[in-house]
Amino acid sequence: MRLRHLCTLLLIATLAGCASWASRDPLHIDLVGLEPLPSEGLEARFAVKLRVQNPNENAIDFNGISLALDINDQPLARGVSDQRGQVPRFGETVISVPVTISAYSVLRQAWGASNYQPGQSLPYQLRGKLADGLFGTQRFNDSGLLNWPPEQPAVR
Repeated sequence: MRLRHLCTLLLIATLAGCASWASRDPLHIDLVGLEPLPSEGLEARFAVKLRVQNPNENAIDFNGISLALDINDQPLARGVSDQRGQVPRFGETVISVPVTISAYSVLRQAWGASNYQPGQSLPYQLRGKLADGLFGTQRFNDSGLLNWPPEQPAVR
């Protein structure tokens, strides 16, 4: 009899815990900057700066971040960081993530851009996640067009 009561209480506590996991609105992520970092060999390294906005009622703690940047539907840069922080409720923060661009990725981009015209837009996709344990991970996606400036006329 005691075992039955204990199992019932455990079931009720579990259901109450699951009910408190309300769904969250997705994070808003914007690419706000790139800064060069020291590189080795045939790679290029940059610090990607992301503005993370939290439109939720609860702060989001994180203890790691990963991201992938694709340009023109081709992988370009990948990066991870074990930094810790918090995005406040209805707030924002800027996170800097080191990324690596391999020589192979550069060659692939150059090959794909052989038909590129100055002033043409290139599609990009940014994917990643802010990690915080098993159930606290927040995935994010951002996509759009990179608008390179048009070709400048020659100065005479």
